[in-house]
Amino acid sequence: SKPRVVVACSRWRRQGRAPPPLCDNCSTPWQATSFLMLSLATMGALALRAGPLVSRGASTRLSALQMSTFATFKTSKGDIKAELMMDKLPITCSNFADLAKTGFYDGLTFHRVIQGFMCQFGCPHSKDPKSPRAGTGGPEPGSTYTTPDGTTITRTGGNIPDELIEPISNEVGTLSMANTGMPNSGGSQIFINTKHNAFLDYFDPSTPSKHPVFGKVVDGMDVLLAIEKVPTGQGDKPIDPVTVNTIEISED
Repeated sequence: SKPRVVVACSRWRRQGRAPPPLCDNCSTPWQATSFLMLSLATMGALALRAGPLVSRGASTRLSALQMSTFATFKTSKGDIKAELMMDKLPITCSNFADLAKTGFYDGLTFHRVIQGFMCQFGCPHSKDPKSPRAGTGGPEPGSTYTTPDGTTITRTGGNIPDELIEPISNEVGTLSMANTGMPNSGGSQIFINTKHNAFLDYFDPSTPSKHPVFGKVVDGMDVLLAIEKVPTGQGDKPIDPVTVNTIEISED
């Protein structure tokens, strides 16, 4: 069976320490990812220097890179609007935006909520909030999507390539990728930080966790904090499900 995509273990979190790769308290795999990305600044500079030789398609892609991309979570508790860092993490952001646009996230629930830590979402099995498989799923293996520069990415095994380059910390309100603890194991599951979880930063040498931030809430923090405070049961699942009806992607 597929390993569970998790973010942390409560025992180590309460003690303020980073857990080992396999926590002896709950046998839950810890996160580990490594990330790759193209140099968008260099690519953009080359395209601009090319002048008249740049094709209309390339110009359109360059314009897309310069636009701001937003994701609005239409939840049963209200709306949460986040800006995606498309110019910094195009592989990760484009994956999320593609899944949102194709309806992958419609009707899914927050399957793991921990007050003072984070809210996790994005497993297709969470459409049934009582499913024991919630937290283990991801996108269709072999499915594809396109980044703003026109590159086609294949979700090998349902996972996307690691993209670890921007030193953006897991601060309050940031969106970050979840994984199984193996390289290139991110897929559709994300979490939104409700505390500054610096120990989850890939560039923090004191911890093995590597979670890249790819977005930040710009409106609806009150809704996020309301979700964070819902009563939870076994496995940190909300007793009363919190549903994401859809995620709307917009550009400005």
